Amino acid sequence: MNTRKSNNILYEEISHDDFDAWLEMSQKLWTDYEHDNLKTDLKKIQKDENQKVFIAKNNDDPIGFINLSIRTDYVEGSDGSPTGYLEGIFVEKNYRKQGIAKQLIEHGQEWLRSKKCSQIGSDTWLTHNDSQQFHKKVGFWEEERLVHFLKDIN
Repeated sequence: MNTRKSNNILYEEISHDDFDAWLEMSQKLWTDYEHDNLKTDLKKIQKDENQKVFIAKNNDDPIGFINLSIRTDYVEGSDGSPTGYLEGIFVEKNYRKQGIAKQLIEHGQEWLRSKKCSQIGSDTWLTHNDSQQFHKKVGFWEEERLVHFLKDIN
């Protein structure tokens, strides 16, 4: 298992023992996600070789995670394929602004490089200004903006 310690925070690949904590933190990140559906999806992520989750712990207490995937379909603005993708990142409120998310990203980037990815993409909602600021702070640039439309035809 790939582990690293920085400022007394341990960063490692998630284990089966960490699942419940990961689920709990994921519910804080994706608040509109129904619990049972989220649990099912997280179990699929754990089994998928093209996805990886790293967790941050302080004295064995989980305090953050990063979900990454390798995409072979088109990623907006990417130079090629495969491209890494930041599917989700979360740090508990009491631990934010201490560089933990940045360390999680750096840990994830090591894995992506080992899988022949030279770029990492991500997305967030237009209304999530804090998330947009975070992405820019850790080195992402904005590629494009998109508004989705839908119309009933009944």
